[in-house]
Parts: sequence; structure tokens; C-alpha cells
Amino acid sequence: MKYVLVIGDGMADAKLTQLDGKTPLEALKLDAFDRAAGCELGRVRTVPAGMAPGSDTAILSIFGNDPRTCYTGRSALEAAGMGIPVPSGSVSLRINLCSVEEKDRKFFILSHNGGGIHGRAAETLMRDLTALPSPFAFKMKEYKLGVHPTDTFRHVGVMEAGDFDLASLRLTEPHNILGREIGEYLPQCAADDTAARRMCKGLNELMEISYDVLKDHPINLARTEQGQLPANMIWPWGAATAMQLSNFTEKYHKTGTVVSAVPLVWGIASLAGLKTPRVKGANGELNTNYRGKVDAALNALDDGDDFAAVHIEAPDEMAHAGEMIRKMMAIQNVNDLAMRPILEELSKRGGDHRVLIMCDHPTLLTTRTHDASPVPYAIFDSRISAPPRKYSEAGAMDMPLLEDGSKLLERLFTHD
Repeated sequence: MKYVLVIGDGMADAKLTQLDGKTPLEALKLDAFDRAAGCELGRVRTVPAGMAPGSDTAILSIFGNDPRTCYTGRSALEAAGMGIPVPSGSVSLRINLCSVEEKDRKFFILSHNGGGIHGRAAETLMRDLTALPSPFAFKMKEYKLGVHPTDTFRHVGVMEAGDFDLASLRLTEPHNILGREIGEYLPQCAADDTAARRMCKGLNELMEISYDVLKDHPINLARTEQGQLPANMIWPWGAATAMQLSNFTEKYHKTGTVVSAVPLVWGIASLAGLKTPRVKGANGELNTNYRGKVDAALNALDDGDDFAAVHIEAPDEMAHAGEMIRKMMAIQNVNDLAMRPILEELSKRGGDHRVLIMCDHPTLLTTRTHDASPVPYAIFDSRISAPPRKYSEAGAMDMPLLEDGSKLLERLFTHD
């Protein structure tokens, strides 16, 4: 038996007036999703009650971990995905390149991902920002911050912070405050803690200096001239200490590979002992290399793995941008360019297989933020002949709810 998991990040949504009271999943024709739902359809709570909804907590659950006991913060997972150690006494940080607009030295955040910047432009901006003689580089040294650039808007920092309670640090996710003035969402210290206060002071200074350095960078001037948003400020968030997860193979007695384009998912997989191949052209955006990701997963199964996962980020990114049509395109791509080819290729190759399709959490177009509501899942089983049924939030509403998302893979791996 071979097993595949397909995650369309943030696909679930609320009903929209623009779609005659339907969600994107309800409005689209998703034949491969519906084929799986014909075999098994259900609902699962991927974000434990009381925890903030996000891909970090949700995907930890999906891969069999209880975030309530293992989670220290998002950036530790991203650091692990990039092979970056987080020493004792240090804190890891996700550092976004964001787009902000200045009005009388007040800043309004327009895009959490720097207007979708990626590739050489994203890496060059961060390397130029953090290299001497940039004033940002001198300030980094003062506050003992190291930054590890990537070729996306997502970068990872490690800051020597001493011993303090992470709960005293208040860092806001930039995708949750789009369009707002950033003043009240800047790094804050919620306790009388010297180390935490120093860290907040440093992060605030670094953010302000980053704007002064990046606003007139040639890459940003060119982006503005081309009608694109500039990536003109850093945004640190997701502070964490090093995290440990249980070994996937020891837990499920399955070997596996996880294919994604984002460090968060690489980190969860690598900490669990799963392989994380990098696919050329996979970027987490609408134009990601779907074929390459599918081929990497199928090749892993051919090479002897029992389990392969494909994670596609685009629906979540399009929802954060508030772009309904592009979110619907992204969901359709998950169906047409990932789920359907996987089902077709596995059928051609023969042998029993089960394929789980789901999202990690809803990402609402109405608010451009994550939601903690349960999400629909469906499991295709090659041994079952059943008519298709609609895979959607409404379609799964009357189905049993699996309250503990960390038990979902047990359902995938359990069969007659």
C-alpha cells in the first residue's frame, strides 16, 4: 500500500456574496477532490482550541504532533527547514520582506510578502541590507542578530537574547494586519524583563532602519516603476526556541518524503526524520512548479518510500492578498495539476493506494487572515468503487468531526 497526502494551504473559506453565497471550494468544479470524497469525506480540527490558527500549528497536527506540547514558535521550524541551528540562549525569528507605505512617518502595511517578491531580487535585497557598510548591518551586530537570506520573502534570523520568557515578547504576524497602520503592532514587551525589553528595542530599531535602507534600493525603484509594490521593510515575527518532534517512521512505521516550497514545512518534515527534496521552480506562489512537485512525490514512492506529501502554498497566499479569482485559480490548480495527476499516475502504476486531500486551515478572503474552524478532508482508496460527491465545507458539515488533528494520519494509514 502506498500513501499520499496533498495539502492545499488555506483552501477552505467562508461563504462569499460574490459567489452567490458559496465558498470557493463549493463554487469550483473539482473532479479529483470529489472523486476522493466519494470514498471518504470528513472534518478535522487541525488547530487545537485556544491556539492561534496558522500553518505552523495546523501542519504540526497533520503530521501527528500535538502543538500544545511541542510548539515553541514558528521560526524554529523554518530554521530547522533551512538547517540553521538555534543555540541555547538564542531566539529564532521569521523575517519577512514586507511592503509598507509611509505617510508623515507613519507606516501602513500593504503586503506581508513584499508584493510577492521572490528569486534573485528577494535574495539580493536581503543580502544588501545585511552586508556592511549598510547601517542595518552595524545595528545587527549591536543586537547580536544573524540573518540567513533566502530567495523568497521569507528569511530566518537568529538573535542572541539571553534567558527570558518568550511569552513576554509580543510579535504580530504581518499577514494579520494588512492595510493597517503598524504603530500598535510593532514588537512589544509584555513583562518587566530586561532581556525581552532589549530585544524589542533592537527589533524596532532594525525595522525602522530597514525602511531607510530599502526604500531607495534600485530593485525597489524598478519594482515601483513597473507598478509592483516595493519590498521596503523587514518584519520580524514567530519568535521561537529550538523544537523537537517525534520520529515519523518510529511513530507510523512508514518511510516518507515531503515536497514543499516553504521552509516551515521542510522544518516540520526534517525534524520528524522525513526527506525534503527541493524542486526547481517551486516558489509557494500561483506559478509554482506543480509538475515537478508531483514528480518528486511519485519518484519517492518509486524509490521505496511508503508515504509522500505534496504541500501547495498558493491558495493561502492569494487569500492573504485578498484576491478571490486568483485564490480560486490556485485551488483549481491543486485539483488539476496535483491531485488529478497523482490519482492518474498511481492508477497507471497499479498497486493499492490511499490519497488524502485537505487544507491545513481556512484562510478567509473577507479578513485576509487565518481561521481556526475545522476543515474538510477526503481520502481516496483505490480498492473502493464509489460515485463522486462534493468536497467542500458544506459537503462535510454533516460528517463526523475528528477533534484531534494529530490523529488524522492514523486514519489514512488504517485500512482493512
